[in-house]
Amino acid sequence: MFLCVIMDWYSRKILAWSLSNTLDAEFCVACLEMALSRHGRPEIFNSDQGSQYTSEDFINILKDKGIKISMDGKGCFMDNIFIERLWRSLKYELIYIQEFSSVRKLRLGLKRWIEHYNQDRFHQSLNYQIPDEVYELALAA
Repeated sequence: MFLCVIMDWYSRKILAWSLSNTLDAEFCVACLEMALSRHGRPEIFNSDQGSQYTSEDFINILKDKGIKISMDGKGCFMDNIFIERLWRSLKYELIYIQEFSSVRKLRLGLKRWIEHYNQDRFHQSLNYQIPDEVYELALAA
């Protein structure tokens, strides 16, 4: 299974996520559209150089909305450190410790973990605040 996450880098809030059993661009495009419809247009969008994020459909959504595109250097995991840290947390806090017998159960487990991550989990990098709180404060500013 493949997971796409759209994250606000400032607050570390997961804005949208999508799960697929194929590594095509469609589920990433759907995730991007979900994030934009729920949270509006960011000034800059950063991603790695995976084929899903460099696909014409994905890039055109960003260009059509006037969003600046930032892509990580090839093979430079540190360029995308916030999402890499998220993957590590997700693996050690959910994936490696639970066994999912179906896609439906995995989807439910991810939903619960992401809700916890956004709404309850304190983040050292956010001065021990919760992503939802930091995101809402940034919007109010």
